Parts: sequence; structure tokens; C-alpha cells
Amino acid sequence: MSPAGRERHAPTQADSRDGTKEDRAVALATLATDSTLNTIDGVAIAHLYGEPLWKLPTDLYIPPDALEVFLEAFEGPLDLLLYLIRKQNFNVLDIPMADVTAQYLGYVDQIRQSNLELASEYLLMAAMLIEIKSRMLLPVKKADTGEDAEDPRAELVRRLLEYEQMKLAAQKLDQLPQLGRDFLRADIYIEQSVEQRFPDVDMNDLRAAWADVIKRAKLVQHHKITREELSVREHMSVILRRLQSARFMEFTDLFDTSRGVPVVVVNFIAMLELSHESLIEITQAEPYAPIYVRLAYSPA
Repeated sequence: MSPAGRERHAPTQADSRDGTKEDRAVALATLATDSTLNTIDGVAIAHLYGEPLWKLPTDLYIPPDALEVFLEAFEGPLDLLLYLIRKQNFNVLDIPMADVTAQYLGYVDQIRQSNLELASEYLLMAAMLIEIKSRMLLPVKKADTGEDAEDPRAELVRRLLEYEQMKLAAQKLDQLPQLGRDFLRADIYIEQSVEQRFPDVDMNDLRAAWADVIKRAKLVQHHKITREELSVREHMSVILRRLQSARFMEFTDLFDTSRGVPVVVVNFIAMLELSHESLIEITQAEPYAPIYVRLAYSPA
């Protein structure tokens, strides 16, 4: 039996369970075109709801355009040709053109009778197969360079391999999870109130600011030999009074550098004491930003 005849066999039980989309399409085309088909070697011609079907129903109605399902199951001539080759385990690098062309023409001839527009692109591939088959029947001539002529099937093999590679890549991409098909995006809304919080002052920033105050105090100091008694408590009271009239004061504005280094030192000690007793807060909006001092918050 020719390969074309083998393609017209009804699907076996394994095919009906595990057959691909193309196998089911070929089976449908076979049943639709051969109403006399009964059983083959004791195998059921089909399975209906798991039960074997030994012969076609006498009242079976086949629509005139039923064969459209066969070619529409393939995505083009290359898809159909690749199916015929892979189904019979032919070597794509050594295609038996006579068998493949006969099977291909058999499929295309069926659809050409009912839907010429659908079969037009398949007819173009059929013409290419016939040309390749004819060229293979001619005697092989060597090229002008003395080398053997190129195999007439080379271009077709290249197109088939490229198509199969792209088809397998498309199948792998389709297996990847897709939004809306395999999973949905979860949206969660959390209502919360944001309270502004100033970051703690880094010890290095505070030391750098203090060093800058000392540097400026030395620039304006006067050399006077005097003795002055300075009170830390008194400077603490002065700082608190100044902060009561302002919400924030810059760290450097709390020092009077014109009174010399001793006054500045006592004033700084007074500020540290107030911070230790939680009477004032030293804040900074962001790194390297100015340092501010304010009265500590006390609930009423």
C-alpha cells in the first residue's frame, strides 16, 4: 500500500486518545470522503464516547464544507508538509519526494474541489513539490566549477527546518504563564496614615556642626585676660526662653560667637544638658541638612 493510502487509514484506539490536533483533522477528512470505509484488520474505525464504532451510521450527514476543517487545522503549507514528514518518521534531510508529493496532492485535491480560495496557497507549495520531484528525475549535471550540483530539496529542507524551529519556540512561549490566562494580578489597598518623623541626628553630624561653631568663634575672638563666672543653668534658661518664641531654631543661631569661646562652650553644655533632660529636641530633616533645635513635645 502506498504512503498516500496509509494516510487514509482510520485512527487506531491509541490515536483517538493521544492524537494531536492534526491527527483528528486527518481522521475527520478520511471519514468524510470515504463512506464505504468499515473496519480495518478488526480495528474500530472510530470511538464515540469511549465505545468502538465498527461502521458508519446510515443516516450520517456530512456538510459540504466539512473538509475545510482539515486544512484549517494547519497553519499553512509548510505546517501540512512538516506533519506528513514527521508522522511517517521520514528524515527531513532526505525527503522521499514521490511519497510526500503524492500524499500532499491527495489532501489538496480534496479541498480544491470545494474551496479554491482556501487551497490557493497550498497549490503553490504543490507546484514547488512537483518541480523538485521533476528535477530529481533528471540526470545530475555538474556545475561549471566542477562541483556536484546542489540537491533540489536543499531549499525546501532549509525552510522546513526553520519553520519547525520557530514552531517549537512558539509552543515553548505559549507554555509560559500568561497574565489573564494562567494567573491574575492581585491588587491590595492598605489605608494608613503617614506621620512625619524626623530622623535622629547622627553623632558625627553633631560633632561637625560643633566644630564649625568653634571655628567661627575663634575667628572673632579677642585676646582679653579676664575672669568671668559662667553658669550652665543660666544658659539653659536663656535657651529655653529663646525657643519659646520660635517653633524651630537653627543650631548655629543659638550661639553668640562674639562673646568668645568660653561662652560658646558653656552654651553648648547647657544645650546638651537640656537634651539629656528631654526638655529640647535636636532634629535634622535629612543627612547633611541643617540641624534644628526645638522644645520637646509634652502632652497637655
